[in-house]
Amino acid sequence: MLRFWLVWAALLGGVAVAAGSFGAHGLKHVLEATGRTENWETAVRYCFYHAAALAVVALSAALPQSLPARGLLQGAGWSFLAGTLIFSGCLAALALTGVRILGAIVPIGGVLFLTGWTLLAAAAMRMGD
Repeated sequence: MLRFWLVWAALLGGVAVAAGSFGAHGLKHVLEATGRTENWETAVRYCFYHAAALAVVALSAALPQSLPARGLLQGAGWSFLAGTLIFSGCLAALALTGVRILGAIVPIGGVLFLTGWTLLAAAAMRMGD
């Protein structure tokens, strides 16, 4: 579990750096012309936040804990990963394409983020068990 989540944390962190740089340089004029710079920046920012959250999940997995806490950590990791792919992915695609229906999918990623944070808190509460 540690390696899996740490790899995903590193991959998402790298994607966020690349996407941020690409947005600031390669896509700057396109995003400004379409008025969707804020969408791109939000996608990148939340990708960074949840890359860090996955690193917390990974490092928490290295600590001794109960089986229920381990399951809650797994749930948090999957929620953060799926939430990032949906939220940041759809928001970035919206910024690039202008396909408005993608904006309706973004909140699903937000709900997954909230679920992940809740599960991480529940795991932390169970770690001493």
